[in-house]
Amino acid sequence: MLDDFFIRALVAGVGVALTAGPLGCFVVWRRMAYFGDTMAHSALLGVALSLFFGVNLLVSVFGVAVLVAILLLLLQRRQSLSADALLGILSHSALAIGLVLVAFMSWVRIDLIAFLFGDILAVTRSDIALIWGGGIVVLAAVAWLWRPLVASTVSEDVAEAEGMHPGRTRLFFMLLMALVIAIAMKIVGIMLITALLIIPAATARRFSASPEWMAVFSALIGAAAVIGGLFGSLTYDTPSGPSIVVAALLLFIVSLLPAFGKSPAGQAGNKGVRS
Repeated sequence: MLDDFFIRALVAGVGVALTAGPLGCFVVWRRMAYFGDTMAHSALLGVALSLFFGVNLLVSVFGVAVLVAILLLLLQRRQSLSADALLGILSHSALAIGLVLVAFMSWVRIDLIAFLFGDILAVTRSDIALIWGGGIVVLAAVAWLWRPLVASTVSEDVAEAEGMHPGRTRLFFMLLMALVIAIAMKIVGIMLITALLIIPAATARRFSASPEWMAVFSALIGAAAVIGGLFGSLTYDTPSGPSIVVAALLLFIVSLLPAFGKSPAGQAGNKGVRS
């Protein structure tokens, strides 16, 4: 079955969507969309360092994303600049440094478009194994950290009082984000990873009666966007990565229709998590 490139793309894309969905819920709840964008932009610096030092691409991207996350935490403790200003500095600086490094490596032929916007149709069996293996690890970690993640999202002071260590939980969450971005980069590309994290989660809020159901619906909506986007790409000969994001956007627009408005149960269920 996996001999067909389109089937491989479907399996890989669904694996990324199922992994990104639950994490995307916390990105939406915590209002960390710009943080996700910063982590995604840092991936290009990871690509450049991977080519320069000849190390594994996944390890390099993950390592750079982790360093950016830790640097952000350290800078936030100094409280000299607002969080959005720090994110803007780190985001554009990492992207620019990565592009400059790539320009200096004249001996390397690199397809920037593939890294920026993904090349899901070129995934291999080993890529699929990495995506699903890494996805299982991420989802298991999210399930293990679910209670402290939700509690610290609602109120870090309450989570601290209950002994849940919100600072440590936030660091673990950033590490999981870094891992997902490293895995998803080849699928939808650096520029579109944040969209795959945010749009399905934002869509799922319209149908969810609790945080747990929102995580489930977000994963399913992301998978539906992958399937719809790939079939749309096949039908209309459009780029696969952007087509997936367009499909997710269409699902979000449909969710805004009055017929799909939140039920009283859904509104009550989402009161427990910051919007």
